[in-house]
Amino acid sequence: MVDYTKRPKSPAPPPQQPPPQAPPPPAPPQGGGVNLGKVSLTKAAPSVSLTKTAGTTGVLRVNLNWNSRPAGGGGGGFLKRLASAAGGGAIDLDLGCLYEYADGSKGVIQALGNAFRGQHSLGDGRSVAWLDGDDRSGAVSGGENLLIDLQHTALIRRILVFALIYEGVPNWGQADAVVTMYPASGPQIEVRLDEHDPRARICAIALLENRGGELVVNREVRYVHGGQDVLDRTYGWGMDWTPGRK
Repeated sequence: MVDYTKRPKSPAPPPQQPPPQAPPPPAPPQGGGVNLGKVSLTKAAPSVSLTKTAGTTGVLRVNLNWNSRPAGGGGGGFLKRLASAAGGGAIDLDLGCLYEYADGSKGVIQALGNAFRGQHSLGDGRSVAWLDGDDRSGAVSGGENLLIDLQHTALIRRILVFALIYEGVPNWGQADAVVTMYPASGPQIEVRLDEHDPRARICAIALLENRGGELVVNREVRYVHGGQDVLDRTYGWGMDWTPGRK
């Protein structure tokens, strides 16, 4: 006889399978590997060790370029838009640097005055730092380049990279300008001129300093009201300046 007051026993649940395990992460490359990406220096993260990311070999190329960005529906390159904003006057944007070497020698590298190479010579006609040319038209797709020989890091005390609007009305807000450092190995280092001052002709962009044998890049993006002599005083270079032309 069947007792209908008792519930039948439920069948036992099947044993649970353990969740699948994620595959282990790939092993890092031998020797630690280098992230060949891009490091962007910002207010929150303004510094990077060039020595640790790229070493002290090869030539560092510091490139100043301007991205085309439509303004008011208009097209054309950065310099063309600035010329239009200035009433048709030509605009000439230059890349340069102040340098100070470990032996105390100082100078400026810029197109103004045809100072394309530092005065400090390595004894065989080579320089620690030099410009590859002057793009006065804005038509060169590669922009302007400052070259620094990293194998001579021990000779460098500090190098201040700057941009100068040589002619025309300053209009940094339209520029979308960027400085990118290309070492022979390791990640690129990018500094964007994402702050603007329409009253200033010079912007100090980045400072490379030798700190106990380690070359450190620091973001500046600091605008200066005046010429190179004011930039000099702002950073305590202590040089004498005379008017110059291209």
